[in-house]
Amino acid sequence: MKKFDLEDWLIDFSVMIIKISINMLKSKTGNHLSGQVVRSGASVALNYGEAQSAESRKDFIHKMKIVLKELRETYVCLKIIDKSQLFKDTNLLNKVKVENNELISIFVKSVATAEANYSKQKS
Repeated sequence: MKKFDLEDWLIDFSVMIIKISINMLKSKTGNHLSGQVVRSGASVALNYGEAQSAESRKDFIHKMKIVLKELRETYVCLKIIDKSQLFKDTNLLNKVKVENNELISIFVKSVATAEANYSKQKS
């Protein structure tokens, strides 16, 4: 997967999160979780962009870990939204949860690889 393919995937993922947020049930809880999922879900593409301009390998690893943290937070938020039935289009919600999990897997591996390469570089 090329760097720009992943960036585009993260942007598309963020857009799907925004669409979910826009169409969530309007209530105190819906509004709260809508804002939460947008903050974490839309930030993954932005933080990945920052990682691409990291000042060092250590900074790159740190920024990639932030992307991973935000992906995990988004996934938990999507599960809460799903279980509390705050979003009616379960097909879209399930699609986004699957993509979220796929992205988590990619970033877990990317962080592990970057950390291993950094360790080799230091020794």
